[in-house]
Amino acid sequence: MAVDRPTRRRFTSLALAAAFAAACGGSAPPEAPPTPEPPPAPATLLLGEYASLTGSEATFGQSTHNGAVLAIEERNAAGGVLGKQVELRSYDDRGDTSEAGSAVNRLATVDQVVAMLGGNGSSISLAGGRVAQQLGVPMVTPSSTNAAVTQIGDQVFRVCFVDTYQGYVAARFATDHLKGDLVATLYDQGQAYSKGLAEEFEAQFTRLGGKVGTSQSYTGGDADFSAQLNNIKAAQPDVIFVPGYYTDVANIAMQARKIGITAPLLGGDGWDSARLAAVAGEAVEGSYFISHYTADDPRPEVQAFVTKYQAKFGAPPDALAALGYDAARLTLDAIGRTPTGARTEIASALAATKDFAGVTGNISMDAARNASKSAVIVQIKEGKPTYVIDISPPEVAALEGAAAPAGATPAEAAPAAAPAAAPAHP
Repeated sequence: MAVDRPTRRRFTSLALAAAFAAACGGSAPPEAPPTPEPPPAPATLLLGEYASLTGSEATFGQSTHNGAVLAIEERNAAGGVLGKQVELRSYDDRGDTSEAGSAVNRLATVDQVVAMLGGNGSSISLAGGRVAQQLGVPMVTPSSTNAAVTQIGDQVFRVCFVDTYQGYVAARFATDHLKGDLVATLYDQGQAYSKGLAEEFEAQFTRLGGKVGTSQSYTGGDADFSAQLNNIKAAQPDVIFVPGYYTDVANIAMQARKIGITAPLLGGDGWDSARLAAVAGEAVEGSYFISHYTADDPRPEVQAFVTKYQAKFGAPPDALAALGYDAARLTLDAIGRTPTGARTEIASALAATKDFAGVTGNISMDAARNASKSAVIVQIKEGKPTYVIDISPPEVAALEGAAAPAGATPAEAAPAAAPAAAPAHP
């Protein structure tokens, strides 16, 4: 009897196992779980931006940002891009190179933007551009003019002209229109934009037959420019080239006029801020600087932009606003010409941009991803920049003739090699 008990237990266990197998559909293995559905495509297309929204040159970043916002609102109202609405994710780099690098890294890796705009100054764009290049994110700078910015690599583009061209335009204007034979330069030795543009101007002015009487330097943020200005006054130049930022130029102009310097002042696009005339007043009245556009340009696209910008932001747009607007529009146009909006596709579409009708001029990307376009000379009249003359790349080549380097693109015609300095602004 003791032997039969385990036998009955084995029989019961086998019966229970058979019943369980029948309940589960026999001995067939359970079905594999269904393959999860892929996550839905984002409802919006995310475009990044890093800009100097605070800091010493904050008007540059604020204007650029406003221009980009306006461009994106217009595109969204027209249906967006690739069937999606566009969202702008912006970070303030505070005019600091380390902040710029961190902002680009976050935009690329955390926010996963498809492309980005930035920065305002070339020092900032160099820092941010290196990160964008490393991470494979197309970047379009609105206003960084130093040649080294786009030399970072094939992910970096610009919608503004380069300093080699800007230096040439300034020298040509000083020679032909201001009739200067002798010039002086006063530049910020701590900003490669200022230093490099001064060097380019001096080289071009000398090549055009002029003479540089004295070259003086300062450090951004200085309060007293009397030593440099007295040296300039002693040289008796016909024109004084001051390729600095509006924050320092205002003080320089006021101190120059106070000691009796009457020679016309000429600057680069770093002057382009309403704050310059607001601070310096009469001291900059009648002075000239190089810009990317003027609000009094009668072209319909310019006047439409000015009207819309002023209605939204309550102030007329400066050149940085126009560049921000063009950078955003051109980038969205490139995205719209891609099959899927992938980063590699966007970079290729940006490189292929030809004859884009921008507010700051007709834009085509050359082989170095620089915008081939015109430069504008403006004069400060009654506190406002007023159009004087427009110099386009074909006109430069025509003026220089054989002086243009063999094989040069229109934007490269005539200017000498870019200065060795790397960072710069705008």
